[in-house]
Amino acid sequence: MITAEMVKQLRESTGAGMMDCKKALTDANGDMNKAVELLRERGIAKAVKKSGRVAAEGIVDAYIHGDGRIGVLVEVNTETDFAAKNEDFKAFVRDIAMQIAAARPEYVRREEVPAEVIEKEKEILRAQALNEGKPEKIVDKMVEGRLDKFYKEVCLLEQPFIKDPDKTIQDILTEKIATIGENITIRRFVRFEKGEGIEKKEENFAEEVMKQIGQ
Repeated sequence: MITAEMVKQLRESTGAGMMDCKKALTDANGDMNKAVELLRERGIAKAVKKSGRVAAEGIVDAYIHGDGRIGVLVEVNTETDFAAKNEDFKAFVRDIAMQIAAARPEYVRREEVPAEVIEKEKEILRAQALNEGKPEKIVDKMVEGRLDKFYKEVCLLEQPFIKDPDKTIQDILTEKIATIGENITIRRFVRFEKGEGIEKKEENFAEEVMKQIGQ
């Protein structure tokens, strides 16, 4: 049986994505060393090593949703201009732009979330737990667990990929690094929404974006 602890251990030792680790462990019948070998054979473990290299080339792409209600600009970097011209890389960047349009992330990674935002969220989560009648001694642990859920909502790299919810954007990024053979970094993005800040009918943008791309 493949446990969550085994997946966590493999992920920490290789830096590979959760789903990649789970699949490697399953294919290796739970053998940790064999699972590491499988990840290396598949290029995923090597991709993690590449992620430390400088990526200063790349492209800025724009995505406008349907009738112009949502616009996204995203910068994704590679190590060389040659890789930036790769059609597979361009398709990846387009997927990231559509992800931003549909899932409304606020930051690329959790390290970018301001300390004051985290503290405010902790206060809210703590108050919620106490209002639910949870014992004081377990509230802090509950807050940390719920904070992880908050990160998955607001941080692009931790969001489920709209085309394959079993994988996170970080998983997709790691796979693309392995495929292209260079480090790739999602550097920054900006998302515009028509009438943002004006009270209006709630829309399901994720559903609309998926319809537009035929999913």
